[in-house]
Amino acid sequence: MGEYTKPWLSLDEQVDRLANQGVDVGARQQAVALLSAVGYYRLTGYLYPFRRSEQVEGSDGAAETKILGTYVPGTSLAHIARVIDFDRDLRTLVLEGVERVEVAVRMRVGYVLGRRSRFAHEDAATFLPMFTTPQLDETSGWRTRPSKQGEWLGRVAQRRDGSDEAFVAHFRAKYDNRMPIWALTEILELGHLSRLYAGLLDDDALEIAAAFGVPTKKLMASWLASLNYVRNVAAHHARLFNRKLQYAPKRPRSGTVPLLEHLRAADPPKEFGVYNALATIAYLLRSIDPGCDWSARLRALIDGFPSEPRLTVASLGVPHDWHSLKLWDHD
Repeated sequence: MGEYTKPWLSLDEQVDRLANQGVDVGARQQAVALLSAVGYYRLTGYLYPFRRSEQVEGSDGAAETKILGTYVPGTSLAHIARVIDFDRDLRTLVLEGVERVEVAVRMRVGYVLGRRSRFAHEDAATFLPMFTTPQLDETSGWRTRPSKQGEWLGRVAQRRDGSDEAFVAHFRAKYDNRMPIWALTEILELGHLSRLYAGLLDDDALEIAAAFGVPTKKLMASWLASLNYVRNVAAHHARLFNRKLQYAPKRPRSGTVPLLEHLRAADPPKEFGVYNALATIAYLLRSIDPGCDWSARLRALIDGFPSEPRLTVASLGVPHDWHSLKLWDHD
């Protein structure tokens, strides 16, 4: 393994480096300002689709694509600045959409489980055996460690104990820190909700899914996990627009969710772009808030994507006929 030896570069030297690699940097002052605002490595991440490439013979004799260290003619920082602005607006919309989903799921989980008992989350009878059975840890000589429920309760306790919400302080002072599920859900993040949901008995899980127009527990669990991943990407200000989702939302079985039927014609799940998460959010919001204009604002944003021949909305995974889809004709 080699040692990293590349030198530190000043902002002016970074501009020179990009120019020498074939980028139209424009006015130097503006180029320096852009690099100062976003950083060299973040900027080159957005520039990556414009890297030149060539076909070479791989070790197995098959042709491979080699990415070069220079950029195709016409690559400009002015255009990339517009792409960065688009991505920032996309992350903002994603965070808003996921927030609406998260809050609605909090309510529904607390409502359904609360009917079972005040402290249903503490009761093993609420969950599938795989969620409540102690786990074997191969890395520690097959010793047992807490069940998934126990681990979940530990994480939630940490979040509760670190909360400065007034209602949490009330439960801390008056009820020895023990909170009913309908109050506890108010401090849960989507990741907590996703893990809890996956362990629920099928009847409760299906009731929760049905409230959002989702036909199966498996599909709802996948969507929650995927939206949690996308939310984390957006919340940490990572590049989102041309990301292939590490945790893609599962596609509904044919005929079960007509508004999302078009996802079945998309690339394999491992190649899913962010469009698949956007479509999932749009679908869920129809059940949560039929009057919400989130979909309309997303359409307007995508319509304004700063396209050019080497970078189009296809980088989001948007299908070519997406404007005609019924999912997006709802305001």
